Amino acid sequence: MSKILKDKHNQPSGFAKQDTTEDLITITAISSISPLGTSLKEVWKTYRNEASLFVKKRFGERQEWVSPLTKKGKEAIRNLRNSSRNYKDLDDSVLYALYASRNAMENAGWTPNDNFGINIGSSRGATTLFEAYHAAFLETQKALTLSSPTTTLGNISSWVAHDLQTRGPEISHSITCSTALHALLNGVAWIRSGMADKFLVGGSEAPLTDFTISQMKALKIYASNGQEPLMAKHGRSYPCRALDLQKKKNTMVLGEGAAMACLEKGIGKNTMAIIAGVGYATEPLEHNISISTDALCFQRSMQMALGKTAPSEVDVIVMHAPGTIKGDISEFKAIQKVFCNKLPALTTNKWKIGHTFGASGMLSVELAVLILQHQQFVKVPFVKDTTKPSSIKKIMVNAVGFGGNAVSILLSR
Repeated sequence: MSKILKDKHNQPSGFAKQDTTEDLITITAISSISPLGTSLKEVWKTYRNEASLFVKKRFGERQEWVSPLTKKGKEAIRNLRNSSRNYKDLDDSVLYALYASRNAMENAGWTPNDNFGINIGSSRGATTLFEAYHAAFLETQKALTLSSPTTTLGNISSWVAHDLQTRGPEISHSITCSTALHALLNGVAWIRSGMADKFLVGGSEAPLTDFTISQMKALKIYASNGQEPLMAKHGRSYPCRALDLQKKKNTMVLGEGAAMACLEKGIGKNTMAIIAGVGYATEPLEHNISISTDALCFQRSMQMALGKTAPSEVDVIVMHAPGTIKGDISEFKAIQKVFCNKLPALTTNKWKIGHTFGASGMLSVELAVLILQHQQFVKVPFVKDTTKPSSIKKIMVNAVGFGGNAVSILLSR
């Protein structure tokens, strides 16, 4: 096993150079269900279109911007729910995870006999069911029988493990918006320890509910539901101005979906990308929802993920960039600190699909894998003067959430 490097403070600083290809940890399949589609082919086609995927949906007496699943995706979830009486009472967050996990396992060629582990997280969990059960409790002062087992966070990984009939370990967690990348960290750690050869990792989120939207509105970070300015060239509306460092108001919009990746040791016929480095960091906060002006947590996580890799070798960064003024600028400043005068090409997908909370990090990994495979950079259409790399060999993916818990993943071809 190759060792993890230490910096001058004796902190892990990424992967050392691998001795053999057998030591490498790779992504052998990735699958999702989101506003982008239900297959990698469909997702890539959607990314090549510069239109955003936001619609206005009514929540109570108001309308708000959101990014829901496609009609095809909604139908797939309805069919899954109706396929078994055991699935009729499950929250969408569980069903999204089941759908993406089934496809990922099939694409990787795994079987239950492979004895793989599962780590799936969610920031909010069973939002729809929890709100419905609580509303019923307020009315009757009695809790319904399934209110506890169907809203506990652990039921996502548990139901996926039941559905896939795996015999490996199952882990659930919630680390706000960096949840999916923390799942990837856990999968890497299990495989590197020798306790598992394969791990299914990812995140799932179904947050398009009245109370969840209201929480974001209360934080004053949500996009205005008023008329948004149109791009003169394309005549398109972009309610979420993620990565627009000149914006004067917060523009975060919520989306929904799930994304799963299959991790294995070694390079094989199904290898899609190599995990070349991982990094993580948490910083002391002055406020419950913000990070420092130059995102010290991101500086540390990116430096750790780089390890011995020169910053100049990174061609693209898929930023977290939630569309808030402080969030976007602080991450950009952190990138400037780490990469200095040679910034990689910067992109994000939140201008297109919004923020999917606990699933967002793995949807960003999916974008990175597709960029590596197709060797085409996906730019943010309203961001000017974006560097376009001539070749793309290494991509860094960032995620951070409330609590300043940053994760950075370095992927390579």
